[in-house]
Amino acid sequence: MLIKQNVNYYKMALVEVKELLDSGVHFGHLTRKWDPNMAPYIYMERNGIHIINLYKTAAKLEEASEALSKIAASGRKILFVATKKQAKDIVSEKAGNVNMPYITERWPGGMLTNFVTIRKAVKKMASIDRMKKDGTFLTLSKKERLQVDRLRAKLEKNLGSISEMTRLPAALFVIDIKREHIAIKEAQKLNIPIFAMVDTNSDPRQVDYVIPANDDASKSIEKILTNVTDSIAEGLAVRKAEKDSKEAEKAATEAPKQEKTEEAPKTEKVAKEPKVEKTKEAPKTEKVAKEPKVEKTKEASKTEKVIEEPKVKKTTKTKAVKKTEKTEKASKEEKK
Repeated sequence: MLIKQNVNYYKMALVEVKELLDSGVHFGHLTRKWDPNMAPYIYMERNGIHIINLYKTAAKLEEASEALSKIAASGRKILFVATKKQAKDIVSEKAGNVNMPYITERWPGGMLTNFVTIRKAVKKMASIDRMKKDGTFLTLSKKERLQVDRLRAKLEKNLGSISEMTRLPAALFVIDIKREHIAIKEAQKLNIPIFAMVDTNSDPRQVDYVIPANDDASKSIEKILTNVTDSIAEGLAVRKAEKDSKEAEKAATEAPKQEKTEEAPKTEKVAKEPKVEKTKEAPKTEKVAKEPKVEKTKEASKTEKVIEEPKVKKTTKTKAVKKTEKTEKASKEEKK
């Protein structure tokens, strides 16, 4: 069984290698322009040109595409960088198909290390678009409108493809690392993984995922990029499937909860009815309870009055007795 699997894998590898050979991926640079660090990936030398080992290319391409599909499945962005003439159109087309950002014009310095400033320029572009929608653009003078249009065109040319990139990319895919050395240095500074097509004249130590291939022929670039973008598309499909399954699970869990909430108010109403009767009866009992208190207070006031009355009489009696005593004394004195 294992032998059969190995044979099938070998056949697949052969087919892929044949396709790479037909696309001219194996052609390297002149022998005098080579980089000694590329020696492990060079198969042989013919007519003063180095030939790249396509079996190693196929293995490295598979490794890189697996890593890229994982990044895409995690929902992060991969920035494609290719400013050379042969690669511009291919990169813009392939990267656009999988909705990934790309740079095909001049690499803006500080694109990664000074990302905040680059985002400001992208926002400026968005504000111009808003002006055109609002109608405020028409209030400007003719000269100002021309200037704004030129600025918008310039920003669109350089940064139009990264307008949807709100944060730093998770990876960088570079074609010709010798030409895009600034992008490589910026990515290294920020520890962003670098995937690259590396030719025989470049140093592969600068790159995390090396794909030894001819980076000058448009046919070979297209072949490598189709493989890469297909793997990214697979990763995106996996992510979408996971999202759909989660949403379905949520909907399934929410449905019984809603049924329970619908049943709950009915039971609450039934439970509340006897409570209302109790509350109605309660005030009557309170009134009944309150009435005797009022009577008691009235009785208490009467008793107080009754108690107070004899006191008043006593005081009056004592005064009268005193007066009589005084008059008696006075009469006795007169008699004497």
